[in-house]
Amino acid sequence: MKNPKTNELTERIKHAKNIAILTGAGVSTESGLPDFRSSEGIYKREHRLEYYLSRSYFQQHPAEFWNHYIDIFQLQTLNQYKPNVSHHVLSEIEKIGKNVTIITQNVDGFHQAAGSTNVIEVHGSLRGATCPECVQSYEIDYKGLEKAPLCVKCQSTGSGGHVILEPNIVLYGDAVIGWEQAEDAIEKADLFIAMGSSLSVSPVNMLPAFAAEADIPSVLINNEPTIMDRYFDLVLLGPLGEILKEAASEIELNI
Repeated sequence: MKNPKTNELTERIKHAKNIAILTGAGVSTESGLPDFRSSEGIYKREHRLEYYLSRSYFQQHPAEFWNHYIDIFQLQTLNQYKPNVSHHVLSEIEKIGKNVTIITQNVDGFHQAAGSTNVIEVHGSLRGATCPECVQSYEIDYKGLEKAPLCVKCQSTGSGGHVILEPNIVLYGDAVIGWEQAEDAIEKADLFIAMGSSLSVSPVNMLPAFAAEADIPSVLINNEPTIMDRYFDLVLLGPLGEILKEAASEIELNI
């Protein structure tokens, strides 16, 4: 059944030139990707999730950190998941000449894989890691990876010995990435859209209020209401893929 508010959403997209889009876990779960917060076994551990994914735990126990990291994010199966219709619709909106900036809480890289070119990953990315000693960057293929990856450069020179790589995600205790760029994108936008996010995680959940204070037209697309609904002047509730597919059809996007 068509969402009665989809027409208003499509009209806003058609008339907007600069669009800032905030995406959360709900965008990627439609690809079948598990939400790591609800993965089986996490809450059977001795400590809370935040403990194992913290900056302090990585610094004190880097090898053990990677064991939990691989397990929590189910990284050995990451490559079997692909971008879904929501990712592709956002990419196509950019291709029809809109200036689209995606601010994502997700760490899976699906927006880039779908073709979006301007993505701010405020929580970092699962797709890579960096040596804390020589700052060499690596793309990580998790298939078959069962233990902490080491820096090849430091091993070959002997300068750092067996240096364990640091994942490129924001750990608990770290600041988010690209915050000023995210605020700047919203400030310059003539349309702000948030989708697939509970808007319960700070500081990202401050962005709807920031958009409202700047008097920017805003839309929320989500499966269920959020605690930040009051900051949006248009709220569409329902499956993201269905809503965006309807919008894509009305805008005549190539989906």
